Amino acid sequence: MSSSPNLYLLIALAPLAGAILAGLFGTGFLGRPIGRRASHVITILGVLISAIGSVVVLGDVLNGLRFDGAVYTWSLIGQTKLEIGFLIDPLSAMMMVVVTSVSLMVHIYTIGYMADDPGYQRFFSYISLFTFSMLMLVMSNNMVQLFFGWEAVGLVSYLLIGFWYTRPTAIFANMKAFLINRVGDFGFVLGIGLLFAYAGTMHYGEVFAQADKLAAMTLPGSDWMLLTVACICLFIGAMGKSAQVPLHAWLPDSMEGPTPISALIHAATMVTAGIFMVARFSPLFELSDTALSFIIVIGAIGALFLGILGIIQNDIKRVVAYSTLSQLGYMTVALGASAYSVAIFHLMTHAFFKALLFLGAGSVIIGMHHDQDIRNMGGLRKYMPITWITFLLGTLALVGTPFFSGFYSKENIIEAAGQANVWGASFAYYAVLIGVFVTSLYSFRVYFLVFHGKERFDTSDHGHGHGHDAHGHDDHGHDDHGHGHHGGKPHESPWVVTLPLILLAIPSVFIGAWAVDPMLFGKFFDGVIKVLPQQHPAMHVLSEEWHGWVAYGLHAFQTLPFWLVVAGFVISWYCYLINPKVPAAIKANLSGVNKILENKYYVDWVNEQIIARGLRCLGRGLWQTGDRGIIDGILINGSARVVGWVAAISRHLQSGFIYHYAFAMIIGVMALVTFFVLIPQ
Repeated sequence: MSSSPNLYLLIALAPLAGAILAGLFGTGFLGRPIGRRASHVITILGVLISAIGSVVVLGDVLNGLRFDGAVYTWSLIGQTKLEIGFLIDPLSAMMMVVVTSVSLMVHIYTIGYMADDPGYQRFFSYISLFTFSMLMLVMSNNMVQLFFGWEAVGLVSYLLIGFWYTRPTAIFANMKAFLINRVGDFGFVLGIGLLFAYAGTMHYGEVFAQADKLAAMTLPGSDWMLLTVACICLFIGAMGKSAQVPLHAWLPDSMEGPTPISALIHAATMVTAGIFMVARFSPLFELSDTALSFIIVIGAIGALFLGILGIIQNDIKRVVAYSTLSQLGYMTVALGASAYSVAIFHLMTHAFFKALLFLGAGSVIIGMHHDQDIRNMGGLRKYMPITWITFLLGTLALVGTPFFSGFYSKENIIEAAGQANVWGASFAYYAVLIGVFVTSLYSFRVYFLVFHGKERFDTSDHGHGHGHDAHGHDDHGHDDHGHGHHGGKPHESPWVVTLPLILLAIPSVFIGAWAVDPMLFGKFFDGVIKVLPQQHPAMHVLSEEWHGWVAYGLHAFQTLPFWLVVAGFVISWYCYLINPKVPAAIKANLSGVNKILENKYYVDWVNEQIIARGLRCLGRGLWQTGDRGIIDGILINGSARVVGWVAAISRHLQSGFIYHYAFAMIIGVMALVTFFVLIPQ
């Protein structure tokens, strides 16, 4: 097998074929000739083909292969071609491997997790369709296809968050995700439109070739730099998709979907689409310090303040969700510091260990008979040994333990923020530094409460007392999927659940040390990511201080971030294992702060009570005044009334008597004569 356009088509279309077969013939849409087993076999086979093909492509790219070509001309507007095409380079090849490998693990995991769910085939169809959409996004060589993939992953995300459509909370969550992403997508469309209007092409390479020309332009009617406006508009799209402040509120609520979705979409792939997009457009972003400053400040706010919210969460999935928001903030800070390769590197390492943590959380939920409250757990280590050790490895990678994968990416982000040469870099540096302690605190809090300490779960036959509806989904937003709620002691999950945990744990530990040198300081991204070292020296400074992954890991024990990790570990250990009264006392003494955190900085309140209510009032006003008053009342009914009034008057003039008509003619002649007499000659 060698890289060619046919192979690229196979990689992209194999998951689509699986999604179509499982969706049309396994869900009852066109009958059910495909059963549950056949559905997961077909979709897993499609993703497996994509994963193998992606690895082959990555190998060819490492040997110097590059491909940038069209496979289909979709439309021709004047001289402008809108095409479906592929750009195969180190960035897209790495993303293809991450997307397909994590997706493959999630597909296998789903066999066990959704075993008794009535929507089994529909779920496999959705996640396979998502894989196709994400591949189209990362493989695209033009902005049309990028936008198609961008919207397609948003659509499938909507379907998956609301997968259990009988739950009002799930319907609210998927509508919330859909609407917030529309706000970001509006900016994204404007950015693409500006670039197309002034570059005259949708093709990446042709746009990037005109970067210097675009940088010299201003937006008509203003003194704003055109490229700055376009880049900020593009990043607003990334803010929605990658859940940046203030367009982040949809991601925690998306935990209403089944846990495999949390791992696939909201940890490893879809939410990183914005990070990928900014890195892909680095030749443009690099020419706008204003856009980079905006990016680094937004990322820093998310990295610190959204991570803090994870400390007070009691739902195991929501803790990991806020961790995702924080880590996306870290990636965004790296983008703003012009350390695009570090952002992509953290994207890759984060994809593996965060997928591991989400799937590990799902395994805990299965073992706990679908109770997600960490206050009802404890001591699970002896009941679920595989889940315990893999969850621990994922936690160590997340907090940045030396020699684990997350360490190499997070540490370089912190250093890049310290060396950045844009406005807001100092704030970003301290935000990501404090964020290290916050990450350690909430991560080890979950770990200790779930796997250590006394057992707090109920082993009676009635379980934990959570009510369930007819579909097996409880009324408290918990992730139950039809396995039943039996109570009793926790148990280890089946092998189809634990095998993906083991396979994801391996890269979570080792891939950072293996890939850090070529991806950050080698030539892996040469010709793909553009950095101006004089204006933005962060990567140049990091490369001068780089002495290999072993020396870097050993040096970490002398640095502040390592001791912040240790501090978070010790405080969590003391507060949640040794003296559990401390958190309660802190909560009582800081009730005002706790109220702000429990209300998530009132972002949801602002969205629902001010923005949504204001828009409803505006809509009602436009309906009453504009639609009913002006359009119906004046333009339509008003014109009808005028016609009726004219007709009523005219009716009296049509008497049928000849002398009336003769009199009217005489009056008319007199008026005309008078008119012409009075007009000066």
